[in-house]
Amino acid sequence: MNISQDLKNQNRALTRKEMQAEVKKLQKAGKKIVFTNGCFDLLHLGHISLFKKAKSMGDVLIVAINSDKSLSCLKGQKRPLVCQKDRVEQLLSLKSVDYVVVFGEQTPKEILSELRPDVLVKGKDYKLSEIVGREYAKKVYRFNFIKEKSTTNLINLIVGRYGSKNN
Repeated sequence: MNISQDLKNQNRALTRKEMQAEVKKLQKAGKKIVFTNGCFDLLHLGHISLFKKAKSMGDVLIVAINSDKSLSCLKGQKRPLVCQKDRVEQLLSLKSVDYVVVFGEQTPKEILSELRPDVLVKGKDYKLSEIVGREYAKKVYRFNFIKEKSTTNLINLIVGRYGSKNN
């Protein structure tokens, strides 16, 4: 199976049930599945670096994103800044991202229990013992952040530059 050609010919934004079936099919074909998750509300270099590194660790990268409702519960009523439909499209435009799936819970534990990826990639802001769903992956990798590249920093920069009435 030629994964890159196969991916070009299908919808890569899947429901959880579709993603579960796809993972089983890919793993049966001997493909190594890598999973990461997050809000990815404003894409930045830190995210792009995470996706590139995650993709290099296997054959297929699945990015699970929080739904708008779950993101709002996690980050506050002013979020998301970018709706989930647009976040899905943005992520799918990246070469390193093979599939995107949306989950509505506060943590990815349930979706990880359903998908059971080979590798789970998270940022180093989490201690290994704090990584939710780690028991459902064969391997867990903690990714180093790129200094000062974060959604919070971007929001603060925008507010700082454009937050006054004079702008």
